[in-house]
Amino acid sequence: MKHQVARIHPADNVLVALADLPIGTEVPWENEFVTTSEAIPAKHKLAPLGLSPGQSVTMYGVLVGTAREEIRPGGRLTTANIKHATNSYDENAQQRPAWTAPDVSAWQTRTFMGFHRADGRVGTANYWLVIPLVFCENRNIQVLQEALITDLGYGRRKSYQPETRKLLSLLQAGKSVEEILSADLETAQDAARSTRPFPNVDGIRFLAHEGGCGGIRQDAQTLCGLLAGYITHPNVAGATVLSLGCQNAQASMLQDEINKRDPNFSKPLYILDQQKLGTEETLISTALRQTFAGLMLANQARREPAPLSKLNIGLECGGSDGFSGISANPALGHVSDMVVALGGSVILAEFPELCGVEQELVDRSIDQPTAERFSSLMKAYGDSAIAVGSGFDMNPSPGNIRDGLITDAMKSAGAARKGGSSPVVAVLDYPELVTKPGLNLLCTPGNDVESTTAEVGSGANVVLFTTGLGTPTGNPIAPVIKVASNTALARRMPDIIDVNTGTVIDGEETIEQAGERILDYVIRVASGEEVAAVRHDQADFIPWKRGVSL
Repeated sequence: MKHQVARIHPADNVLVALADLPIGTEVPWENEFVTTSEAIPAKHKLAPLGLSPGQSVTMYGVLVGTAREEIRPGGRLTTANIKHATNSYDENAQQRPAWTAPDVSAWQTRTFMGFHRADGRVGTANYWLVIPLVFCENRNIQVLQEALITDLGYGRRKSYQPETRKLLSLLQAGKSVEEILSADLETAQDAARSTRPFPNVDGIRFLAHEGGCGGIRQDAQTLCGLLAGYITHPNVAGATVLSLGCQNAQASMLQDEINKRDPNFSKPLYILDQQKLGTEETLISTALRQTFAGLMLANQARREPAPLSKLNIGLECGGSDGFSGISANPALGHVSDMVVALGGSVILAEFPELCGVEQELVDRSIDQPTAERFSSLMKAYGDSAIAVGSGFDMNPSPGNIRDGLITDAMKSAGAARKGGSSPVVAVLDYPELVTKPGLNLLCTPGNDVESTTAEVGSGANVVLFTTGLGTPTGNPIAPVIKVASNTALARRMPDIIDVNTGTVIDGEETIEQAGERILDYVIRVASGEEVAAVRHDQADFIPWKRGVSL
């Protein structure tokens, strides 16, 4: 049964509108009914008893803002009458409550079909990487991509050339601008894919980027760490690396970062130095031969059964709305707790979107050093944002605000629910590798592509990505499962959405039921079922650049 409003936590003094509420609508509040004093759009919040200037706004049981001015009973919360606010926190845990794990007995014997690697990890895919160590090599990366993708059967992008040809024919026929705008164009078809000579290789991924030189030395080191995370990733069979030769991000630095993550690294790795090899033709010809040989080796891998403890789930959100924190994110939280209970790993990132829930995460940390590291990274990140004239309070995007997330603390309290309720076993700074089963916190930006890129670099072999507004985001090597917070989005953008949790808002299933449905889908995806982002060849890769350019 669908309700009109939701009160998320017993301590909350606001309600979330689950449907558009016209002025004068009666809604339940503590065994009574209150009347809306203005129209409240779905996903937005109302103050059932009103708010006085300076009064706290509580959602999810935590402070998410204060009233700027008087808000009438039944009135709507907006950026004009509410401002961001959070409680202070103490890095010393107030409590470390015992965690009650969910019952996962029905999942204990489940497996997925993955690629077993020499370091003991298991991949959910099998990719070959072609990587530039510096942006100067991006053109050569593009040349290799053009040479390899189509003939090896990995071309996936839709071609809209037939539509352009139709427009040209209309122009040549003397049609007007109005006739052009109203023309019925041909539907784009998937580009033809030839038979793949390497059927066990899911694709060749080209990680073009804008780093490697010109910034501070720490940026080069961090980039090499991220690239090493991708090269050693269980979803990767091997890599071809192009180096110019003179850049800050030296090949030796990359090798050191690889050895940190996998001291017994044994995958095929080809590193080519353009300044040593000479001509472009020599470089490209050598890279083609080596990459082709690498693909032959990669094709020897086969999917085999693996326990669910080998799952490493990245938790992400982007284009969030006012329903994300009460449907999709808590459903992921239940998935997180189930994976942890099964011995797997989960990664909660996006530190600007943990603003306001720091004390909860401190209290959930397994020990004091873990709590202190989280506190240290959060404070350092927040101070660095303030130093350049910004702050976590500026995190919500125009789309977030339009759809009901009007303060960063409100957004963060909902976003943090992706992490479930299990203990925090480790706190990692970008681009460190996950080494412990359980809930890991990873310091990344709130930018969803930078954060997804980082989670995969830290070892996530599947990413669960919630969205309320819709985003096509994907990743080069890890499947990104797009989870809609509302049914309207799932129906409007079915080509990019994999799972709909609007069913929770619609009263059709519980959060736990939605979470179990998602985990079942994760197992299928980990075994090779394609997600929307893979079908669209959406392979977004943006390293996080923390320093200035020199």
